[in-house]
Amino acid sequence: MAVPGFLVAACSGQAGTQAQNDAVAAARAATGGPATGGPETGGPATGGPATGGRAPAAGRRPGAVLAVRLLAQAAQAAIVTSYQGEEVVTRWSQGSSGSVLVSDIWHVSGGQTVTQTLDAGVSASSQPYLSSDDDGRAPEGVLGVTVPLVQLLETHYVVVYAGAGLAVDRTAQVVEARRADGSLAARFWLDDATKLPLEREVFDTAAHVISRDVFINVRFAKQVSAPAGVNASPAANEPAGANEPAGADEPADPQGLWTEPFSQAQLLALRARGWLVPAQLPGGLSLFTGAETEASNGTVLDLGYSDGLSVISVFEQRGHLATSLAGWRKITVAGHVIFVADPDQRSLTWSGRGMVYTVVADAPAQTVDAVVGALPHDKPPGFWKRMTRGLHRLASWVNPFR
Repeated sequence: MAVPGFLVAACSGQAGTQAQNDAVAAARAATGGPATGGPETGGPATGGPATGGRAPAAGRRPGAVLAVRLLAQAAQAAIVTSYQGEEVVTRWSQGSSGSVLVSDIWHVSGGQTVTQTLDAGVSASSQPYLSSDDDGRAPEGVLGVTVPLVQLLETHYVVVYAGAGLAVDRTAQVVEARRADGSLAARFWLDDATKLPLEREVFDTAAHVISRDVFINVRFAKQVSAPAGVNASPAANEPAGANEPAGADEPADPQGLWTEPFSQAQLLALRARGWLVPAQLPGGLSLFTGAETEASNGTVLDLGYSDGLSVISVFEQRGHLATSLAGWRKITVAGHVIFVADPDQRSLTWSGRGMVYTVVADAPAQTVDAVVGALPHDKPPGFWKRMTRGLHRLASWVNPFR
């Protein structure tokens, strides 16, 4: 039985615990909080979703070359710069007051990246999630600025230079991503000295801020040490018993060793092995990465989709879900009954045609709904099948020999 316990806080914005809220409050107090206004002051206020401007993309294209160069430098800075700091991720959804996720990030130039995230919904004393990049070629990146995602961003949006600004008390260069109709999709503040991303805001089509990511308490150095208790070897960071087999009813281990990211040819070859590997998903999301790991209950495949701003991970594992999952509740999305994880509500899972699909989303709700609807689902039982089940249950109640 496959259970989606192998998932961790990957790209989902999770509801903050009290410890997270305290950390965010302290961070904002230390930095004065994101200011209000435009690029010169670091973006809209943090009191809730704000509005972004709208301007014809064609009128901003003279700055496109500079914007492309700055984003490329930002992606490279995430690899070659040694840094550490706190990433504060705030997400808003319709009717929501916002959820917060706080992570400590350490990166050594050309080497390992370690992300330590306080897992929402658990006590502050519990073991945090540790992830690592051991070769420096594919770090998770700060605020989602990586080489593959920058390339997708430039494919799906018009990027323009918006001038100088301030972010977390540092001078910055501001780059905007605009949709084909000229509406503002995102705004990035890149550190003037290092080009490392310091702040990012993402806007919906109605010009409301739906996410704000800030990299605070940043320290740059020739050599940044990993946190106490974290070994430079990725294998050394695994919890005790990480590679030991789990029981049949236990969830797969969330921190098993993943393969190196697959090439495009390897991704396409997965189809011959019976995996569903769509090249595109709704919302303009393109397949850009993938990897697999061996869990106690089978192989787990992780496929990454993005348009440069929204990111969705689709996990696939052969098997069927239990009828109930602790920490998950049933909801209806795109006409299908699925499970959603509490409290983050950005992790969704269900069974479909002998496969368990789990979606971890950092994307607008309408995009997530469309993706869920596009993937396979088990059909609900038909009328006569339901009647047969009902008669069987009725017979079991009145049969004294059962």
